[in-house]
Amino acid sequence: MTDSSQSLTLIKCPTGIQGFDEITNGGLPQGRPTLICGSAGCGKTLFGVEFLVRGVVEYGEPGVLVSFEESSKEIIQNVASLGWDLQDLVAKEKIFIDHIYVEASEIEETGEYDLEALFIRLGYAINKIGAKRVLLDTIEVLFSGLNNANIVRAELRRLFRWLKEKGVTVIITGERGDKNLTRQGLEEYVSDCVIKLDQKTVEEVATRTIQVVKYRGSRHSNNEYPFLIEENGISVLPITSLVLNHTVSQERISTGIPQLDEMFGGQGYYRGSSILATGRAGTGKTTLAAFFAQATCLRGERCLYLATEESPQQICRNLRSIGLDLSPYLESELLQFDAIRPTNYNLEMRLFKIHSWIKNFKPSLVIVDPMSNLITSGSLNQAKNFFMRLIDYLKSQQITVFLTDLTGGNVDYDNEQTEIGVSSLMDTWLELQTLKVNGERNRILYILKSRGMVHSNQVREFILSSDGVDLIEAYIGEGQVLTGTQRINQMLQEEVIAKKHQQTLGLKKRNFERKKYLLQAEIDALQMQLNSQDEELELLALEEEETKRAILANRNLIQKSRHIHQTL
Repeated sequence: MTDSSQSLTLIKCPTGIQGFDEITNGGLPQGRPTLICGSAGCGKTLFGVEFLVRGVVEYGEPGVLVSFEESSKEIIQNVASLGWDLQDLVAKEKIFIDHIYVEASEIEETGEYDLEALFIRLGYAINKIGAKRVLLDTIEVLFSGLNNANIVRAELRRLFRWLKEKGVTVIITGERGDKNLTRQGLEEYVSDCVIKLDQKTVEEVATRTIQVVKYRGSRHSNNEYPFLIEENGISVLPITSLVLNHTVSQERISTGIPQLDEMFGGQGYYRGSSILATGRAGTGKTTLAAFFAQATCLRGERCLYLATEESPQQICRNLRSIGLDLSPYLESELLQFDAIRPTNYNLEMRLFKIHSWIKNFKPSLVIVDPMSNLITSGSLNQAKNFFMRLIDYLKSQQITVFLTDLTGGNVDYDNEQTEIGVSSLMDTWLELQTLKVNGERNRILYILKSRGMVHSNQVREFILSSDGVDLIEAYIGEGQVLTGTQRINQMLQEEVIAKKHQQTLGLKKRNFERKKYLLQAEIDALQMQLNSQDEELELLALEEEETKRAILANRNLIQKSRHIHQTL
């Protein structure tokens, strides 16, 4: 960016209000007036006072508060409950409060009406403490007794121009009109920035919202953002991240159940991912969540368990029946429960509480059990937005989230969906079901999806006992999954068949060995007979040789005898 372009960029004044500077990319336009409009009780004055207080405390910018309705004493008392000591800031000349009383019935349009007196008083206050911020609360009072629209329009323009010339960042509050953002319907046109506050009640649950209607020279979102007035001021919670660019982890973490780890290639879930376990009542969703919590604590990491249906004591007692004791992790404070009925808070308050928990407790795993109960805290769309913002926030913080969802419907119907409709936000989805066969109910578990990793497509029987959890391969027979006693019967039948086959094989083997023995005996006898024949033949050959030698010797003797007689 060049120097000239930097000089043309709109400079913003951070308000210090949690979340607001995030949705406005830096705060209010510096040195310009901003209109905060809304109906009574939506938080306009509080917004302006917090802007002044945080300006002094966090940014070292003194401020002037001009009130046309409430007295200085009333304002100081009203914000004291938020921990803001305005009296002290006034004494230190960090904030100047001026109450200007205007009685509409005493204003008569007998001559020219202008705001010159206001300019003098306001100018004095700004110069006295070197103010950088100004709050005018509320502007309608100044013109409440006037019916001449031309005078009102002219003075409004003059007021806004005068404030800009002073170079102070100003918040002007205004009451909402019947058809316009303000009663006069003029302030929004001359303001550089317009913020609308609103309060809506849906199904007896009230929600405050804030919307940036206009922001000259700056990119901004037109979305309505819920906000809360808490013990330390206003908190704006963005609906969701503007861009999906959070860091993702390649690390895998155990599910807490070795056989379930094997279904994910032996490594478990991705760290920082979102996991959903759906199923009807009694299918074992809480058990899966609890074993995952135990595995987290065994690694020395922290787990935040948000229970919306059962108390921590009830959850721990029930888990002990399947051999899982969470009390050591509670004592070591690696595991914390936040168990509150959904009707105690609206969804915005719940989200704010979760943010506070995460900020203070710093968990690596958050469990919401069950998420479906939170529908009672608002509309279906509000619940969906709530979980979208929660999941986005947790992912941006590299925190793994495990949600359980209670599904309804017919037990024989494969209900692979969530009532809130957030399944598309999930990285891993486990479905638990029960099968009713032969007068018994048996649990099964399978993985509907798991993004970015090899995972099993097999249905497993999910057995809970006093020894813990067992995931075994379900028997498939005659086009259906066999579980429970059907599986046991099938196993026994297969065992009998295998045993019978083994016995038959053994008998055949013994018969073969017997035949082999007899044949070998016959072979040995024949071999002996053959050997005897060979020996006899060899003997005959020797006798033949002896006979030949004897004949030859006899012949030589005869010849020798005849020679002797001839010589004589």
